[in-house]
Amino acid sequence: MSGVFGELAGQEAVVAQLENAAAGAAALLAQRASGGPRGSGAEGSPPGSGGSRGVQGGSGGEGSPPDSGGSRGVQGGSGGMGPPGRGGLGGSSPRSQHSAMTHAWLFTGPPGSGRSVAARAFAAALLCPDGGCGRCPSCHQVRAGTHADLMLVRPEGLSYGVKQTRDLVLRAAGAPAGGRWQVVLFEDADRCTEQAANALLKAIEEPAPRTVWLLCAPSAEDLAPTIRSRCRVVTLVVPASPAVAKVLVTRDGIEPAAALAAARAAQGHVGRARRLAADAGAARRRDEVLRVPLQATSLGPALAAAASLVRTAEDEAKAVTEELDEPERDSLRRAFGEGSTGKGVAKAMRGMAGALKDLEDRQKSRATRVKRDALDQALLDLATFYRDVLMVQLGADVELANGDREADLRQVAAASSPESTLRHLQAIMRCRERLTLNVAPLLAVEEMTLSLAAG
Repeated sequence: MSGVFGELAGQEAVVAQLENAAAGAAALLAQRASGGPRGSGAEGSPPGSGGSRGVQGGSGGEGSPPDSGGSRGVQGGSGGMGPPGRGGLGGSSPRSQHSAMTHAWLFTGPPGSGRSVAARAFAAALLCPDGGCGRCPSCHQVRAGTHADLMLVRPEGLSYGVKQTRDLVLRAAGAPAGGRWQVVLFEDADRCTEQAANALLKAIEEPAPRTVWLLCAPSAEDLAPTIRSRCRVVTLVVPASPAVAKVLVTRDGIEPAAALAAARAAQGHVGRARRLAADAGAARRRDEVLRVPLQATSLGPALAAAASLVRTAEDEAKAVTEELDEPERDSLRRAFGEGSTGKGVAKAMRGMAGALKDLEDRQKSRATRVKRDALDQALLDLATFYRDVLMVQLGADVELANGDREADLRQVAAASSPESTLRHLQAIMRCRERLTLNVAPLLAVEEMTLSLAAG
């Protein structure tokens, strides 16, 4: 793989699907530029934005929308994909090429599979005159998040409200500045509230002619059925460790052995593998988490291990948020003219207090979310340790995520039975579930470590 899709480790089928769709989008633009015949959809619009009702077919078909109007036809596309929408397109280009493209996409996959990476690469391919070469100014701008026709949405809090969504929908309805597509990349779209999801549904049901929605979520079931049925679903898989290691070696210059160890520890999560290989602090915090099984042996040590686990997650969250908070505050102060002189500066500075308070509230909400995500990641690391323990106990011939800690794995495996290891895994999953219900983190983790100590 080359160009903008080069960073998608182990996702060859997805890359082929997206490259085919980008080619279909380019064909639509070429047809419009040449003044060729059009179907019943809006001028230059992607399939799914107007016209007769189609039935999605092929391997990419995870639901076609119950859209209104027109005669019902069957559409197949290259790679077995038809548009999940109202794809009434005519024209000189082959119908299969057109049907590879649609106006709404849903990228799903487990954490670390590369949902947002795939969505951004697809956005670059849509906006690039050469289909995602990875070298032109457009591709560089998409990667940096500064392209005029890319709206990048990252919910910073625990949820994304209806007011924010309505503002997003209004801005997304505009025409593209560069003449190609207006792309909305919505990461963590599953954080939309119910009211926000309804507002988003209206925009996807009646899209602007040149707007393409790219939604990201862990699974299709995390979004309302009415939204996911109107999207082309792209499902990413957890990449194999060698594929992740190859990305770290070729792009980040990490030593092959260290890259492979980090890839195995991250269980296919490319971003986390990069942090473990390049950030000594992240690797140290993970080591502290993996000491919990050896520490939680009785009541006192179990409670101490719980406190240590929560503190480690807080340190991880603090390291992430500190990189973001201060630059945002500095940018806001500069925007209000801090340090400048001249007419009107004093008046502008008086209005900064309210804006700074709003920014601090958003940062506080983001910190809460990041802290919860960091603790959840720590629990997943702990779960992979006990998974490896179970594999050792059963003598399974599989790759161990924590192969660098084989002595610890064998020590825990020898001191317990497979049945107790399964109970430990259940305790960790129960703790994760309680954290989603807003149970106090320390209480939830203490209950878990006590269960670990009980055997």
